[in-house]
Amino acid sequence: MTDFLSFLRGNPYPGRGIAVGHERVYYFIMGRSENSRNRVFEETEDGIRTRAFDESKMTDPSLVIYHPVRRTERGLIVTNGDQTDTIRDMGDFRAALMTRTFEPDAPNWTPRISAMLCGDGSFELSILKRSPDGRCVREFFAYEGCAPGEGRFLSTYRGDGNPLPSFAGEPMEIDLPEPEAVWDALDGANKVALYANVHGTVKLFNKLLGD
Repeated sequence: MTDFLSFLRGNPYPGRGIAVGHERVYYFIMGRSENSRNRVFEETEDGIRTRAFDESKMTDPSLVIYHPVRRTERGLIVTNGDQTDTIRDMGDFRAALMTRTFEPDAPNWTPRISAMLCGDGSFELSILKRSPDGRCVREFFAYEGCAPGEGRFLSTYRGDGNPLPSFAGEPMEIDLPEPEAVWDALDGANKVALYANVHGTVKLFNKLLGD
């Protein structure tokens, strides 16, 4: 099992990440460009959305403004893009993601990462990423649940680089510390926001709001 805080402290840019465990869900975003860093999380009726902190500095909202989290009758959806709405509207996690592909942001071709959490504690994770020949590789992982204090983690990138290297392999098996510790462990220059849902209680951390 990977020590999650040590992993985050040693990785300045995992990009966007989803951690899911026993009654605990985290989603964070990081940014290297001004456009990506100019964001905060805010709560909505069914989850959260991203919004520009300074609208005058937002140059392209297409891949940075979306609803990362939505609650539905089937469970909680968490993703790094507008595929959240695709999953909600279709009502089938796998079928919805079979209609989507990686993000069109060459040369990084950022993967789309997604999670679906059910009321019984089981959950699914998925990553849609670009193969070397340009095709979309869709990977799905289903878990019956996790022991208390444990979880699985999936991020868009393995670390910093140019172009950025996509996450590879099965979602990491991690311990799940408290939200404040996770926020503190994220790289101070690149972190943007963190959503934490612990036993149904939501807390948001936003760098630009001084959290």
